[in-house]
Amino acid sequence: MFSKKTRQEPQAAEPAPELDHSAPVNDKTKSGPTPKRREREAANRVPLVPGDRKAAARAERAAMRVQRDLEYKALQTGDERNLPPRDKGPERRFVRDFVDARWNLGELFLFVALAMMVIIMVVGNTGNPVLIGYTTLALYAVVLVTILDGFLMWRRLKKALLAKFGTSLTIKPLRWYAVARAFQIRRARLPKPMVRHGQYPS
Repeated sequence: MFSKKTRQEPQAAEPAPELDHSAPVNDKTKSGPTPKRREREAANRVPLVPGDRKAAARAERAAMRVQRDLEYKALQTGDERNLPPRDKGPERRFVRDFVDARWNLGELFLFVALAMMVIIMVVGNTGNPVLIGYTTLALYAVVLVTILDGFLMWRRLKKALLAKFGTSLTIKPLRWYAVARAFQIRRARLPKPMVRHGQYPS
């Protein structure tokens, strides 16, 4: 019997692959290791904080000062482009013109209330309970009449707003905007009134 071979015969060597001389040869050689993705992103990232913080703060303050000046002038002249956000828009312009065109008891309420308080103090020194009671009732009557006048003003204004801007208009913010303006003294209103009494917007 023949003994098994302990070693296998070496396999035939594979032929060496032929070079493709038609393929382009890349002459560029690496000058160093390829940068990682994180390194590339860090190199391209623009810093969000400017180098000179003081200069940036000065520039920001100057821009804010210019914006405040523009808004102040707009409040005096009614320039719609530079008004504060709370006063912008054709709906709010309509509300202002409507309120300013009307004689509102609310704009006199502060003076009347102060006068009534002085009267109550004077009457209180007399010690006459009947007179004190009538004076107090008069003050309450002034408050109720002023509130009723504001309610009637808003009721009429609401109809005018819906007729001009449609039923999809958001009413609630305009209601408080109108009431707050109606209870301000006319000369102290901002933006300044652009219409005379009786000159209602169309």
